[in-house]
Amino acid sequence: MKRILISGGLGFIGSNLVKKLLSKGYEVRILDNFSPQIHGYISEQSELIKSIIGKCEIIRGDVRNRNDWLRALYQADSVIHFASETGTGQSMYDIAHYTDVNILGTAILLDILKNTKNNIERLILASSRAIYGEGKYNCDEHGIQYPESRSDKDMKNGFYNPTCMTCKKMMTAMPTDEKSLIAPTSVYGITKQVQEELFLLFGQMTNIPTFALRYQNVYGPGQSLKNPYTGILSIFSTSLLHANPIDIYEDGLESRDFVYVDDVVDATLLALEFKGSANIALNVGSGIPISVKQVAESLKNLYLSNSEIRISGHFRVGDIRHNYASLEKIESFLGYKPKIVFDEGLHRFVEWVRTQEISEDGYEESLVKLKNKGLYK
Repeated sequence: MKRILISGGLGFIGSNLVKKLLSKGYEVRILDNFSPQIHGYISEQSELIKSIIGKCEIIRGDVRNRNDWLRALYQADSVIHFASETGTGQSMYDIAHYTDVNILGTAILLDILKNTKNNIERLILASSRAIYGEGKYNCDEHGIQYPESRSDKDMKNGFYNPTCMTCKKMMTAMPTDEKSLIAPTSVYGITKQVQEELFLLFGQMTNIPTFALRYQNVYGPGQSLKNPYTGILSIFSTSLLHANPIDIYEDGLESRDFVYVDDVVDATLLALEFKGSANIALNVGSGIPISVKQVAESLKNLYLSNSEIRISGHFRVGDIRHNYASLEKIESFLGYKPKIVFDEGLHRFVEWVRTQEISEDGYEESLVKLKNKGLYK
């Protein structure tokens, strides 16, 4: 059976994929740095690590360390590269670190594959919808456009929606397809763009089948409840269960494409088991936009919480208004179709959260950092 190397395999998506691969008889090796931001400072207490340890080979290491990659790549047949610093807000001030981990770590992997003998026959990168920035919009009068980052002036005046560059009228968000303009609005998005370009260029150069999977907003059981940069479902859940108010950015109508982790695992497995040549970027999502306000209200109802939901009008530099995926390409190429609708996925997530110990998540501290650096307004 094939041996699959998963960098960052102890993380939220990676650990779910590991369990799926093991159930199908694959041998799995993980290269992971046991990040305290994800697992806490006592890694033995991490639910993600406890769910995996003893079931596969784990190498504790750093993707910026060439020797760690060499150990991990020994007799591996495929690489699935998850290891990455994530989070839009944090990336806007921790610039050198994000660039170092995400770009240098990826470059070292590809440098080794090009210059040393190895058995790698497939490469899969966990890319991100963040590379699109605002994504694809339509103006009724002037057609398809890809708006630039929204200005602080407009945001402070409550004008959150992108407008037509010609007539200045509000535009409508459309499903963002893989041919859309790549225009990241955050340091994180830029690093994911570079990762993807490196992977796809390497695949073209070597004829190794290579996939860049542009994950949308992934959620589900196992998502960190301690990491303040992990996503709004976890952040909102922690606030609601502490009976704290929820402060929603902008007007709450900004939307995201939330895709359940099992669907993401299925898409990744389809790429791993695809027969034939490939050097391709594919969206992985639900294809349905959900507003942040709707998420907050749904969670409040499910937790039977009395917490106040407040529309703050504040905003973060680097955030986008809307973005949801077109799934036509991945459906035709891999046969992928998401199975878990948002309401069902949210119920599963909430039921899992109820089984967890809820501690402080550091969210308020993260906001203070953003404010001090002029990134939260």
